[in-house]
Amino acid sequence: MSKDISSKKADDKGLALDRSDVRVKHDDGLSGVLRSFVNRVRSGDLGMLPVAVGLIVISTVFSILNPIFLAPNNLVNLLFDCATVGIISLGIVCVLLLGEIDLSVGSMSGLSSAIVGVLWVNSGLPLIVAIFAALLTGALVGSLYALMYNRLGMPSFVATLAGLLALLGLQLYILGPTGSINLPYASPLVRFGQILVMPDWLSYVLALVPGLVMVVVGFAVRKRRQSVNLSSQPLSNLLVKATILTVALEFAVYYLNLGRGVPWMFGLFVALVVILNYALTKTQWGRSMFAVGGNREAARRSGINVRRIYQSAFILCSTLGALGGILSASRLASSSQQAGTGDVNLNAIAAAVIGGTSLFGGRGSAYSALLGIIVIQAISNGLTLLNLNSSLRYMITGAVLAIAVIVDSLARRSRVSHGRA
Repeated sequence: MSKDISSKKADDKGLALDRSDVRVKHDDGLSGVLRSFVNRVRSGDLGMLPVAVGLIVISTVFSILNPIFLAPNNLVNLLFDCATVGIISLGIVCVLLLGEIDLSVGSMSGLSSAIVGVLWVNSGLPLIVAIFAALLTGALVGSLYALMYNRLGMPSFVATLAGLLALLGLQLYILGPTGSINLPYASPLVRFGQILVMPDWLSYVLALVPGLVMVVVGFAVRKRRQSVNLSSQPLSNLLVKATILTVALEFAVYYLNLGRGVPWMFGLFVALVVILNYALTKTQWGRSMFAVGGNREAARRSGINVRRIYQSAFILCSTLGALGGILSASRLASSSQQAGTGDVNLNAIAAAVIGGTSLFGGRGSAYSALLGIIVIQAISNGLTLLNLNSSLRYMITGAVLAIAVIVDSLARRSRVSHGRA
């Protein structure tokens, strides 16, 4: 009798396992992707959801008010504008990951713009020499910030605020009484910043790359995890994600090619985002960045050279700020006293935060700069098309930034409550 009862329990248990297997299989494909996404959101891992929702709302409102907003050529111009401040924001991501800040990136971009104009146009040096000098200046300024932070204990807020004023003064000094230098319109630098776009075939090919990389990397990770008997995402889920990404990118390229096409300058920005993302996620340096940003003392005790990590972040931030200034000069075809002033600092920092980089440090992504600057430039572009006062742009951008910080704080609390902080 007891054997029959045991046998029945075993059969029931086996049936339950079979049903569980069936349920797991039903979670494969699109339903599995959606279920995984919902679970991540509930645990506070919002990813790019807030940015996606914001872009949908912004696009819907502005396209209703002015249909030109979603016209292909207008979106091409928007991407041209995204690249300059976006590259500066990419540097801000590096320091924010450590829980620090750089308030001088706008002045750094203006100074690098002035250096290019003075050395190239006024002094007659080759363009490549002028660009190299501007980038080297950015690296030296970043090294100085790191020295003041690591050796003197000066807070980054104070050091970079002092740098903002000093760099602005140096920019005004080297430009001289004229205050503006026009760059040659026919030069490669100006053409790169204003008119050069990718061939259609190349843009379509490049749009295929992210999906292919996702599949190849996903296969490798899946195989490696299975080899050590760890759980891995179903193959159908991986293929669904790659397909959705590829279709979305190919459609975006197709739509942009209805106008002028995909700007080379935006392609450079995306390439830098991909390179930094790889460095942050696949290298020891990147893992050290997140470790130091999450808990500096714990990172130091684990053997990480904390000072070197801070130094690399500040140097990257200032150098990328200098590169953004060079591209801004190419976009405007001039180096002037107004370069790097106004809302450049605001937009660069706001883009990183709006895109998902945490102000608390230890959490963020290189893609934050890309997503955040698209949101900010979409707001600016839409208000310009409506011929509204620039004061509205500041107020709306400030409100979006406040909402992004609130969402980040709430998501952080949710991660803590779910044990994923």
